Amino acid sequence: MTGIHEDADDPRHPEEHIAPVPRISVQAFCETEQTLTAVTAAGQDRRLAKAHLTAKEGGLAAAIEVYESMPTPNVIVIESDGTRDILEGLDDLAGVCDPGTRVVVIGNPNDTAPYRELVRRGVNDYVVGPVETLDVVRSICSLFSASEAIITGRVIAVVGAKGGVGASTVAHNVAWTIARDLSLDSVVIDLDLAFGTAGLDYNQDPVQGIANAVLSQDRPDTALMERLLAKCTDRLSLLAAPATLDRVYDFGAEAFDAVFDTLRMTTPCIVLDVPHQWSGWTRRALVNADDIVIVAEPDLANLRNTKNMLSVLKAARPNDRPPLYCLNQVGMPKRAEIEVKAFAKTMESQPIAVIPFDSKLFSTAANNGQMIAEVAKNHRTTLLFQNMANRLAGRGEVKKPKRSLLEPLLKKLKGRPGRGSAPHRKAS
Repeated sequence: MTGIHEDADDPRHPEEHIAPVPRISVQAFCETEQTLTAVTAAGQDRRLAKAHLTAKEGGLAAAIEVYESMPTPNVIVIESDGTRDILEGLDDLAGVCDPGTRVVVIGNPNDTAPYRELVRRGVNDYVVGPVETLDVVRSICSLFSASEAIITGRVIAVVGAKGGVGASTVAHNVAWTIARDLSLDSVVIDLDLAFGTAGLDYNQDPVQGIANAVLSQDRPDTALMERLLAKCTDRLSLLAAPATLDRVYDFGAEAFDAVFDTLRMTTPCIVLDVPHQWSGWTRRALVNADDIVIVAEPDLANLRNTKNMLSVLKAARPNDRPPLYCLNQVGMPKRAEIEVKAFAKTMESQPIAVIPFDSKLFSTAANNGQMIAEVAKNHRTTLLFQNMANRLAGRGEVKKPKRSLLEPLLKKLKGRPGRGSAPHRKAS
């Protein structure tokens, strides 16, 4: 049983890309306990990790009273309970609001004010309550992703449940497929600084790479990142690992944040090749990614590790789609394996793909510095990577056209001379 599974996603977490906010301050004034709870929970969401968010009770009246004596933050969230004229309240708030402050109003179904009147008074977003945590996250994040008119790239993190399971191979092939088949400008970041293989897989030997960015004394900007990227194809670039052992690569939890943030502004898709280790920065890279793929082999250690990783990452990302997992090297001869059904039952979800073991195909690609599709264009594994690329980029699944039962007969008929055509004669 190999292939891609349509129900790998949890339907409770619809496909949605919400870009994170920069370092901002947000203050919310709530009228109901439900909204207060939702706003407080939103402050724990990964996309608001850089925001300083506080929530208190009191609604519009409390906000006006507070800002009469103190400056306003970057964003104010106001809840209206429908008992006071919201337009009159917003006029009073405007009198104490600093220029540049953005306002989100959580309205009540009883509010009768036209939306254009709210906009005229400086309201940046209006959400009809009651709201949930994701509604608050979406509203605050949209203020910046839309108004700043910047590209907010999608980050896909790929990590192995165990060393040597082929996570890097999966990451590199998926990224290459996203760039080629979906025509999305993409960057692969090889985060295994000591032993990374992305340079070998793409047949590249760049002098500079991720180490130059993360070890730089200055904050990496777009110009620096452009210089460090190695061009693999027209749409795929590589931020390579040095793969040298002349130093120890110990980093703090936030060491790579500036690199990821800079690339998000210019690149639609970023694929992180995360090494199999559990440290502050690898956990942060996984938690802050838009999508996570755990690559595992069908054995007991991988089963345990995948289960543990799924559990921790789900808990850390309650408002995101659950992490996905992929089974690799399935069907290896003379190896006792856990069946796919049993593996999926333990995970309580289906794998995004089941990649069959094929030592000749993968070793040929690795030794040639090629991707699977370059070695075997029509191989079933190539289709698996295409499907994974589509799913992770938010597209639909690619399906092979069904073969007609009449196809062999039609081929034979095509090869015969047409009825009524003159037979070939030998030249006299």
